[in-house]
Amino acid sequence: MKNKKYIQIVVVAIFTQLMFSCDYLAVSDELAGQLTKEEVFNKPDKTRQWHRNIFTAIPDYSDVSCVDDLSSELGFQNPWTALTDEVEFGKGNSTRYVNETGFHEGNARYHRYKTIYKLIRQANIFIENAHVIETTGTTTDFLDENELKELIAQARFLRAYYYSLLFELYGPVPLVTEAVDPNAESQDFSRNSVDEIVNYICSEMDDLIKEDGGLKDIETEVNRLALPTKGVARAVKAKTLIYAASPLFNGGFTEALSITNPEDGKKLFPDPDPKKWEKALTAIEDFINFANADNYHLFKSYKKDGTYDPDQSLYEMFMSYNSEIIWASSKTWFLSIADNGYDKYLTPISEVKGKQNMSIMQELVDDFYMKDGLSIKESPLYIEEGFTKINGIDIYNMWTNREPRFYQTVFYQGRKWHVSNKEINFYQGSPNGAQTGPDYPYTGYLCYKRASRKIYNQGTNPKVHYRPSIIFRLADFYLLYAETLNEVKPSDHRIIEYVDKVRERAGIPKLAVIKPQIIGDQEAQRKAIRMERRLELCTEGQRYFDVRRWMIAEEEGSKQGGDIHGMNMFGENNVKADFYKRTRIETRLFEKKYYLYPIPLSEIQISKKLVQNPLW
Repeated sequence: MKNKKYIQIVVVAIFTQLMFSCDYLAVSDELAGQLTKEEVFNKPDKTRQWHRNIFTAIPDYSDVSCVDDLSSELGFQNPWTALTDEVEFGKGNSTRYVNETGFHEGNARYHRYKTIYKLIRQANIFIENAHVIETTGTTTDFLDENELKELIAQARFLRAYYYSLLFELYGPVPLVTEAVDPNAESQDFSRNSVDEIVNYICSEMDDLIKEDGGLKDIETEVNRLALPTKGVARAVKAKTLIYAASPLFNGGFTEALSITNPEDGKKLFPDPDPKKWEKALTAIEDFINFANADNYHLFKSYKKDGTYDPDQSLYEMFMSYNSEIIWASSKTWFLSIADNGYDKYLTPISEVKGKQNMSIMQELVDDFYMKDGLSIKESPLYIEEGFTKINGIDIYNMWTNREPRFYQTVFYQGRKWHVSNKEINFYQGSPNGAQTGPDYPYTGYLCYKRASRKIYNQGTNPKVHYRPSIIFRLADFYLLYAETLNEVKPSDHRIIEYVDKVRERAGIPKLAVIKPQIIGDQEAQRKAIRMERRLELCTEGQRYFDVRRWMIAEEEGSKQGGDIHGMNMFGENNVKADFYKRTRIETRLFEKKYYLYPIPLSEIQISKKLVQNPLW
């Protein structure tokens, strides 16, 4: 194939191209300008430009900051980790405002709706109009049949994938698969049902998997790693069907069962159907078989003597493309620490350019296992109070003898920063600790997961470290496989086997060894799988959607509303000893209607056919 420059531009596509006022289903004037369709699709470079802009709503889960812009649509970034029981940001951050006050149809932030429909229309126009372009006397550039087939396959994939992003946030939405005049009355669509949306996504992915010459099985070329593949298509299909089988979309949201379209009375949410788990199992097994055919592997790192190193594995897994990554966005929020990038929010303020306001919640701290693989309630190793001297520093016992994922995720009081080797203290008044403004760790912890151990904004140290923004990785799908098997056949030995693959990589004992009594017990296995997802995937943008599809956001241990906790950042007289007390940090609001996002009020108001989600 000639002219692959479009691929390289995809990997530096700028999301802000789409962040401007637009009508429902409109296409960017910045791209179209005054050009006609013929002028766009009769030129190879313009055709590729139109095509690559379709990529610009692929989520960037490395962008967790959601900096203080309260008006932008940020649903393609990762506000979700701060909107669930994982992370707390400082005052002024938009997620903090939402958590404390809630939201309604008219002021909800983090929408995906308008932007995605803009790109769906752009994909539709591309699919309908792109064609082979021969060379002319004035140019040697051309678009041949092979390249065209690949570009159309990618556009079809993105169109279906974008519907999956709409589905996980809003539930069923209007299904538009043809280019529609944005100024015509025909742009007013009714919502399709859950089953119709799911069937469309899966049908498109099936076609792309079967098709020759479109998507590759996997991508290995460095300039193409951001492109979708047949492996990714299998992953999207499996995850979509698992969502469709989950309580939120499978009859468990009672108030949704009565939602119908005003025009034709179509019921949008289905009654419970346990057989949907069987359909999901077929899809996830297809993906697992594909992965196990030497296409994807859990990332593991070994010491020089050949022994397995869980700490290094858990760190390096996020530092570069590797065989665990099914799909990663080319966009990255891993900017230099001097910019408002990911590492800045994880760096103590005592370190140069540190902002230190991405805080791990005490609830997540408490959920991490001990190094024996047991919870803090079960393990004899857990001691909450008192101190243990480690490398000459008194470390609170709560943070000792924990599992490797804890140390890769949680930066706590008294720990040394990896470059400067300074002891970091967070209690109020410490010369290298908290500040009175918004830039301090509200919970007394910092997030440490995915932080680069190389960059340091001083001297000749590296100032930036590029890391892929992971969308899908294998551990997620191992746990989805275990979850689906457990809903269909709780006695299946592979349930614990696949959970234990993730635990073994995490450096903790297998459930088959330390808890053989839960094998075959569906409810016990369900709890174990959900906790494993909680810990393995924390801060990666998944927890928000898991607790909602399971409909456990009001249950003890998974509550999304109520008090959240941390250490005491405001002890009297700045006494360090006062810091080590569980303290209420914030009271969050969660209402049942939050299980699904509201369709934007602006769309409801201009439509005769759209019906709002339940309880809004």
